[in-house]
Amino acid sequence: MLKTLVLRSSSLSFSHFNNFSTLPRKFPFTFTHFPCPFSTVFPRPVNSCRCKVLAMAERTSTSSSHSLKYTNRLATEHSPYLLQHAHNLVDWYPWGEEAFAEARKRDVPIFLSIGYSTCHWCHVMEVESFENEEVAKLLNDWFVSIKVDREERPDVDKVYMTYVQALYGGGGWPLSVFLSPDLKPLMGGTYFPPEDKYGRPGFKTILRKVKDAWDNKRDMLVKSGAFAIEQLSEALSASAGSNQLPDGLAQNALRLCAEQLSNSYDSRFGGFGSAPKFPRPVEIQLILYQSKKLEESGKPGEAKESLKMVFFSLQCMARGGMHDHVGGGFHRYSVDECWHVPHFEKMLYDQGQLANVYLDAFFISRDILYSFISRDILDYLRRDMIGSEGGIFSAEDADSAEFEGATRKKEGAFYIWTSKEIDDILGEHASLFKEHYYVKPSGNCDLSSMSDPHKEFKGKNVLIERNDSSALASKLGMSIQEYLDILGECKKKLFDVRAKRPRPHLDDKVIVSWNGLAISSFAKASKILKGEPQGTNFNFPVVGCDPKEYMEVAEKAANFIRRHLYNEQTRRLQHSFRNGPSNAPGFLDDYAFLISGLLDLYEFGGSTDWLVWATELQDMQDELFLDREDGAYFNTPGEDPSVLLRVKEDHDGAEPSGNSVSAINLVRLASMVSGSKSDHYRQNGEHLLAVFESRLKEMAMAVPLMCCAADMLSIPSRKQVVLVGHKPSEEFENMLAAAHASYDPNKTVIHIDPTNTAEMEFWETNNDKVALMARNNFAADKVVALVCQNFSCRPPVSSPKSLQHMLSNKSASSSVV
Repeated sequence: MLKTLVLRSSSLSFSHFNNFSTLPRKFPFTFTHFPCPFSTVFPRPVNSCRCKVLAMAERTSTSSSHSLKYTNRLATEHSPYLLQHAHNLVDWYPWGEEAFAEARKRDVPIFLSIGYSTCHWCHVMEVESFENEEVAKLLNDWFVSIKVDREERPDVDKVYMTYVQALYGGGGWPLSVFLSPDLKPLMGGTYFPPEDKYGRPGFKTILRKVKDAWDNKRDMLVKSGAFAIEQLSEALSASAGSNQLPDGLAQNALRLCAEQLSNSYDSRFGGFGSAPKFPRPVEIQLILYQSKKLEESGKPGEAKESLKMVFFSLQCMARGGMHDHVGGGFHRYSVDECWHVPHFEKMLYDQGQLANVYLDAFFISRDILYSFISRDILDYLRRDMIGSEGGIFSAEDADSAEFEGATRKKEGAFYIWTSKEIDDILGEHASLFKEHYYVKPSGNCDLSSMSDPHKEFKGKNVLIERNDSSALASKLGMSIQEYLDILGECKKKLFDVRAKRPRPHLDDKVIVSWNGLAISSFAKASKILKGEPQGTNFNFPVVGCDPKEYMEVAEKAANFIRRHLYNEQTRRLQHSFRNGPSNAPGFLDDYAFLISGLLDLYEFGGSTDWLVWATELQDMQDELFLDREDGAYFNTPGEDPSVLLRVKEDHDGAEPSGNSVSAINLVRLASMVSGSKSDHYRQNGEHLLAVFESRLKEMAMAVPLMCCAADMLSIPSRKQVVLVGHKPSEEFENMLAAAHASYDPNKTVIHIDPTNTAEMEFWETNNDKVALMARNNFAADKVVALVCQNFSCRPPVSSPKSLQHMLSNKSASSSVV
């Protein structure tokens, strides 16, 4: 039975917890019950209950005064989340042998609490329970309590989140799980209120029940936990029936996924699915990829319809309140169907992926709306989220104090406005601004019944654009540029006032995987944005910098990781950095996402050194994570005995899966190198995808990026654009921008300077055909470009315009050079 639940969870509930885990304000509870030997089942809460928990949407801005008298073991940790709990009354341990040994010594269960520093309901449970003397006494007397930062230890989180989802059908943070001293799960859930409410047990009741069960029914409880882990391990040990996918499956999966997404498309408000709405960029990536395939196969009408869905969705997201119009970047998700009222935390993994899909939209449409939004995101990161050495920080909290010295924090306090505030700050332009952003004296969170059901934002406004700028400018007798300039000035004034408010907590942890996503978007922007029309005007919060500055940010972030989180001798990564590297090793996502970022760094103009490092990391990824017999990659190295499960993850959710990204990396690497190494990459990619054959057949919508990867791998050879010339030079930069001027996911750009000894040595070792092309086509006074398929090349060209024409001319024939 458990195995059935696990498999169902893998394709549905488990797939979606990445999306729905951060639903704090509107979804405070998750389905929770005791497994055998308990019989009690607690139902899901109904909407009428939620109004009674409004008080929990506020929390104290600092620990209560009595708890500051206490300091527990978390005070010596580096994680911002663990440090937030360092003065709780609970005698917390970090994850590790000291805690496990103490549980064995005392012969008591472990209470494991997992969350992250910008998690709203984690904060609520801290105030209600972990700073409560009665609750703390129960935990300290009867349990060994362990705190885990899920961003620092995603491997630990994955084990127990999988357990909770498999058995109970839901999950999220805070994750609350009771374990035996040997770390087998006994019971779990998410947020628990301290007292019994709505026919559901409170946390104190839960603690007493677990204590009673441990004392009186221990054997049954322990056997149940051991059985759960055994069944989970069996169910999650995916293997391939063959070494490659059946013919035609990749194309069918791509088509099926696109159809499923189209069926869930919201034609009124954009996006896929109903409220709450998440910016799942992998969905956009698949639709863009499929539209390109439709265009190439002679179906321009269908391709255009697909693009309409993407462009409208991206426009609605950019106009909505989920987009921070004053400071740039995007919040986590929208609680309503119209992208208006967000959950206000900002996560780096969203920014990196969203910048990329807006760049792709600009690629295809040449509409500067999309380049503006990509700059908006990247400039927000540059201003607020990057350390002095270049590492990019993880997140900003949803909650903040309404004013200096306030004892309570509220969600969104930093970002929302009263109508009077805007009048006072903007003066003569207040009316224009308020009409543009739908600002009202009574507050504007009224567009949907889901926007603010508990009137938390009464009298407050979340900025949203509901009218066309051109129409509003015309109404006022202004040119559109004059109108946009005024809006930019207004936003700068609001930004300056907002900067004096108490800021949300910043999680300044540097995570390798999330930095990899951001490195990719910065690198791409450095060339794609060179396609903006000359004289394009930008308004605050966009800086309007030379795009090449984005490459500098990308390289600085990559250098930070190499300097602080990579061991040159062992060639291994560490997962994260804050005041030093964390103890956690690099996980699959760290290697896969960073390799992807490094490949983009190289292809968009960086040194061959990035390509060398990418191949080294790929070799180490294979050594640590690859299941050589059964195919695909595990999420952990499997070297930590306290981590009970190794999972081969496939779901492309809020973040893409490490296996999907790895499959694309392998395709890209196979296109750059030649011979046995190329064959090795390709074979590993084929075996990887074969592991997830049933998933691609039956649940394609859950794995959109993997569907793209499967199609990429089914193409016999990718298009290669080889540039030969002196670096760096303006001519070379312009030719490189031309090579990236059109959207084509099945294209590899290789650039080489024959006068650079290190570059020539790399290509002579890894692909002698590229080295030969470089020698045969080098000219001291120009940059030469060759467009090749399987290194059968068209005649060389030496102007950016000719290269762009060649890349856009689908009917051009190839000739061997």
